[in-house]
Amino acid sequence: MKPAIEIRNLGKEYTLKSGQSYVALRDVITNSFRNIFTGSKSDQKFFALKDINLDVMPGERIGIVGHNGAGKSTLLKIISRITPPTTGEAIIRGRVGSLLEVGTGFHPELTGRENIYLNGSILGLKKTEINKQLEAIIDFSGVEKFIDTPLKHYSSGMQLRIAFSVAAHLEPEILLIDEVLAVGDMEFQKKCLGKMEEVSKSHGRTILFVSHNLAAVKQLCTKGFLLENGENKLYSDINSVLQTYSSSYLQKVNRTAIGSYDLGQHPNKIKLGSGLLSAKMYINNILSEEFIPGNDFKITAGYYLAAPLVDPEVGIVIKDENYNPVIGLNNKHLGKKLQLKVNEPGEVTILIPAFNIYMPGKYFVDLYLGDQVHYFECLYDAFTFTVLPHDVFNSGEELRPEWNKIFISNMDIS
Repeated sequence: MKPAIEIRNLGKEYTLKSGQSYVALRDVITNSFRNIFTGSKSDQKFFALKDINLDVMPGERIGIVGHNGAGKSTLLKIISRITPPTTGEAIIRGRVGSLLEVGTGFHPELTGRENIYLNGSILGLKKTEINKQLEAIIDFSGVEKFIDTPLKHYSSGMQLRIAFSVAAHLEPEILLIDEVLAVGDMEFQKKCLGKMEEVSKSHGRTILFVSHNLAAVKQLCTKGFLLENGENKLYSDINSVLQTYSSSYLQKVNRTAIGSYDLGQHPNKIKLGSGLLSAKMYINNILSEEFIPGNDFKITAGYYLAAPLVDPEVGIVIKDENYNPVIGLNNKHLGKKLQLKVNEPGEVTILIPAFNIYMPGKYFVDLYLGDQVHYFECLYDAFTFTVLPHDVFNSGEELRPEWNKIFISNMDIS
């Protein structure tokens, strides 16, 4: 059996332009005159992908992980034929359905129903084929009330529902998913993961799934592909890949100091409108990554918003070392409304006093900001901290790591 996706010596080179953001007429004349004598500066080039080799067999579910800028999205864009490779080739055997960005392949002036037909025709389906799946698509999306409303009036979450439903029901042999599920609510994310697993197992569909939600990757995928600086670091079973990623990689990403996550005050971030700029984690008011039950746990997050959010939501999700959520908390859970600053940097604080999380081990913290309508951003694994062995029952003896393996079975109580 031939691979559904066969990638050989694949590379993608981009050019970083060194031009000025604003150029006056005098600059053009001056620079032209100067270039006669000095020559023009060459633009900087870099490889987003380098020498990638990968075979994906029909029906396999592959999770692609790596930090921002590792080349994950570029790889999917090449596979989906959105952008060509600079070197090598990607051989695709089967029809591809892709969810690379919310709204891709949709027209804002058309209704949800009309966009289903548009997207189906892009996949090469006839109208009769789309008709057979139309009701199932609408029902799965959960937006039947708005199905005849122009897409420009949909929130990003509603657009995702339509887009995923179309991609899952119109039977592409290969399904590419790139982080877009992050804009959906938790219930719909779970529904999508279940649907992807169903179509893979029952219909033999091949799935490539890019996500920073490692719990979702672990749940869905059987194999993993770890990218680092555009190169293949590891291709193996999903548990091995996630373990390598979390133990040796997450600690290097954007960490300026213990307990700090700095995204930088980049001018483009401000110019583009909204974003989390930085965050810090305090344990008993000290920047730390070591925790003892009963300590105060606090996170501060710097942000910039170019426009007001509707009912803003700021929260965290704490996950254990297997990426299972332990606790999720936001201002709405506490019944509190936030008034966030606009057009100037602001800061929010999340404080859990005397936090009781007992089981020793490593934990990951996601941080998110948005309103689920106009803007939403989540920093997956922004922090890690370790719960140290401790004396649970005040017995004078600390909990030893080997005690975590104790279990009781077949106990009779008389």
